[in-house]
Amino acid sequence: MIWRLINQLNPHIPHYLTQTMTDQTYNGWANWETWNVALWIENDEGFYREARRCYSYPNFVERMGFASSATPDGAKYDSPELDIAELNEMIEEL
Repeated sequence: MIWRLINQLNPHIPHYLTQTMTDQTYNGWANWETWNVALWIENDEGFYREARRCYSYPNFVERMGFASSATPDGAKYDSPELDIAELNEMIEEL
């Protein structure tokens, strides 16, 4: 929306600049759900320590018994919206 307004005010901005600035991610993560789950895993000491023992995100969820749980912010640990590949990569990098 902001880029539409900027383009109306200054139509001489190159089109490629406005395209690259319309990032659809959430704080660098695929979406809010993925970001929120990663945030809790990385910032809760107990979750972090357990995640370091895991080989994948599904393994973490299973070990923690989170199959039908959610973060305190409401992101479900088994949401179909989660980018599992991105969470797997995070687990591997811990």
